[in-house]
Amino acid sequence: MTMTSKATIDPREAEHFGGLAADWWNPQGSSAMLHRLNPPRLRYLRAAIDTHWDVDPRAFTPLSGKTALDVGCGAGLLCEPLARLGAAVTGVDAAPENIGAARAHAAASGLVIEYRAGEFEREVAGRTFDLVTSMEVIEHVADPAAFVGGLAAALAPGGLMVLSTPNRTPLSRLAMITVGEGFGMIPRGTHDHAKFLTPEELTSLLEDAGMIVSDVTGLGFSPAAGFHLSDDKNLNYLLTARRG
Repeated sequence: MTMTSKATIDPREAEHFGGLAADWWNPQGSSAMLHRLNPPRLRYLRAAIDTHWDVDPRAFTPLSGKTALDVGCGAGLLCEPLARLGAAVTGVDAAPENIGAARAHAAASGLVIEYRAGEFEREVAGRTFDLVTSMEVIEHVADPAAFVGGLAAALAPGGLMVLSTPNRTPLSRLAMITVGEGFGMIPRGTHDHAKFLTPEELTSLLEDAGMIVSDVTGLGFSPAAGFHLSDDKNLNYLLTARRG
């Protein structure tokens, strides 16, 4: 499969998230929701890595010797944990401001991570990666099918892909837009509910790109437990896939 040349960046989305760059690493700031999402996402990702490569769950660096690509990396909230798990990490984001914040934070943390700003299809053209991730990104792109095609093209044979995104349900509209954006927990204008994908729709896009979906797990929320992995996919979900 060749890299798609069709642009997937939505300039309005890139501008919106670029404006949040300076506050990205503040756990109480505009990206606080992402900080709360990260622990269950990392638990899911670690379990997927262990299963896919038959890794000892007690290993500290299960990605040692492997390459990882995080698309829509923001300021590096996922790239840095991937680097600590042993991967040689490349992070790509549409907003140069985010990449600037990511590079500064990685340097201060003593981590070597390759960061690039622009269309990921161009920035990593001709390269493939053992692990490809893209968390809470596909709902912001201009062409989801082309985006998925690009992700699939960037995945090396035998590799693993992990994605997460909100489901398009009344619950996600209520929680993320009416409440989340309405009460300032998420920056206003972050989401367009019409662009959310159901698990069935995303699975279909992946299958059209030659991928096999091996797992779909819900990401739920409760006042007592916060964000947690769940059988309920109505709010948000994570998905693993591999080449067909």
